[in-house]
Amino acid sequence: MEFPELGQHCSESSCNKLDFLPMKCDACKKIFCMSHFHYVQHNCLVGVARDVQVPVCPLCNRPVPSKRGDPPDVAVSSHIDRECRSDPALAKRKAFTNRCSMKGCKQKELVPVLCGQCNLNHCLKHRHPDDHSCTGRGLSSSGAAAMARLQHRTTNSPAAQTKMMYRRTCATTQRPPASPQRPCTVDDNCVSASVLQGNLTEDEALALALQQSLYEAEFPEDGSDQNAHGRRSQGAPHRR
Repeated sequence: MEFPELGQHCSESSCNKLDFLPMKCDACKKIFCMSHFHYVQHNCLVGVARDVQVPVCPLCNRPVPSKRGDPPDVAVSSHIDRECRSDPALAKRKAFTNRCSMKGCKQKELVPVLCGQCNLNHCLKHRHPDDHSCTGRGLSSSGAAAMARLQHRTTNSPAAQTKMMYRRTCATTQRPPASPQRPCTVDDNCVSASVLQGNLTEDEALALALQQSLYEAEFPEDGSDQNAHGRRSQGAPHRR
């Protein structure tokens, strides 16, 4: 007994099989049997264009988007290195902490790879100066350490601090112009003291006076030596 209204024939020209469970292609909307249902088996041009497979991460079981035509292994490997939230991927990212300094590169290495000219960290692909457009303006590690030590010594040494204070004191001191020598009175001494002090505070003026007295004690003037010698010669008794 025949049932002509049951089932449909396969649309493939080389098949034309009567299938009681036919399937319709979602791309070309034609009927095919089980053997010619897939896009490749009946040469479906629309279906091949739609056939896009998305790889799945084996660690977090999430789909990984990738560009058409690129190998899925590349996309999955990049996802594990950067975005995967599984425990093995997080442990791996903690070990690889040396990120490349090249603009646009996100590669990380297990050990630092420093450039000898700019002293920046780069990946193995951009480790040469020509690969990362090295400017060579940076200091080496030894040079940077030497500059830091020199700056620390010059700013924190007692001699440098004393010299800086003396320069600051001398810079703020205003000395009057030279004038002909004449006998000094009490008023003149007061005026000269106020002029010499200028904008200095009492502590700075006292420190400057102490330095001047120490200098005069160490290097006495010739006139004072001659006066002292004359007084000694007058006070000493003459022997006959």
